[in-house]
Amino acid sequence: MVEDLSPFLPLSPATLHVLLALAAGDCHGYGIMQEVARQSEGQYKLGPGTLYDNLQKMMNQGMVEEAPSPSDNDDPRRRYYRLTRFGRAVLHADVTRLERVVRQAKLHLRPASGKAR
Repeated sequence: MVEDLSPFLPLSPATLHVLLALAAGDCHGYGIMQEVARQSEGQYKLGPGTLYDNLQKMMNQGMVEEAPSPSDNDDPRRRYYRLTRFGRAVLHADVTRLERVVRQAKLHLRPASGKAR
């Protein structure tokens, strides 16, 4: 049975970027901010307030969960996060939606072949 993910779509830009950053692997908050900046080539920057508000919301929705620290030597105050199976499904659904949007945009933005509009 396919789960209806439409109540979660479309994702906000912040949620989309955080989920995409976590799709690469478990990460702590500052690492997520760095990964978002890297993946967006500096075009999208998350502040700590936006990041942690969104992480809390995604944890409440079951898209993200806390992950164990990868090292015993890590700062015990540092919290790590991971994408859940549900979060990955929501991310996949939104990427599929965005692909359809881009496909339609390309069709409508093609240069007219000698036709005036």
